[in-house]
Amino acid sequence: MDKAGSEKSIIALEGWLQTPAGVYLREWEQTCLDNLTADIFGYNAVQIGMPQIDALAASRMPYKLLADRKVRPGAGLRPVSLTLDYTELPFASQSIDLVVLPHVLEFSTDPHQVLREVERVLIPEGQLIICGFNPASLWGARHVLRRVGGTSFLPRTEELISMPRMKDWLKLLNMGASQSHFGCYAPACRTEKWLHRYAFMDNAGSRWWPYFGGVYIVQAIKRVKGMHLIGPAWTKKTASAPAVVPATNKRREQQDG
Repeated sequence: MDKAGSEKSIIALEGWLQTPAGVYLREWEQTCLDNLTADIFGYNAVQIGMPQIDALAASRMPYKLLADRKVRPGAGLRPVSLTLDYTELPFASQSIDLVVLPHVLEFSTDPHQVLREVERVLIPEGQLIICGFNPASLWGARHVLRRVGGTSFLPRTEELISMPRMKDWLKLLNMGASQSHFGCYAPACRTEKWLHRYAFMDNAGSRWWPYFGGVYIVQAIKRVKGMHLIGPAWTKKTASAPAVVPATNKRREQQDG
């Protein structure tokens, strides 16, 4: 997919997010992101892309930034603080505590480079949260069927990225996945009426088929080789020095014996 095609896909995503299925997705992701970011501490947090949700709403970091490829005027959209290229982030190396990528990688022409840039700007032990469409789901199956004559449900993307594949990419960058969540278990329904009818599948799905939700969120931590966290200073008891016996005494004892 070239850059023009990628831009069209992002525009298609924006329209899809306003549909009943898109509202359903945004509600689940907002709740999950609020729970995750509330317990992440630091100073600087950046959300890249998808201004339709506030991924940092519950974050307690003092400096929070929404960045996107361009300013997209529209009702209900949050103002973009900074425009950038996803593959060339304008931040200093090791300067950001938290980065959130909501559905950025599926629509990027070079997702590997996006991840490399995120790894560069994160501080050691900094955290990354990624939202993605799950190909191993009813939504993902419907998306694949469009290529053999079926109707499209999700916005056009070059390729959906599975959770195991995403974790492999992160591992290559020394970023270990710490948490993962799946949601949106309802079938690929276009109307609010049918989504409500299948609402029971969200509770059943998280229990009986937890890895087949329509979307996933993975949280990862940047690990730095050779870095050791400083723990408590344990008090060690100093060993007493052994008593020294004069050599003359030893000789005299041998003579007495």
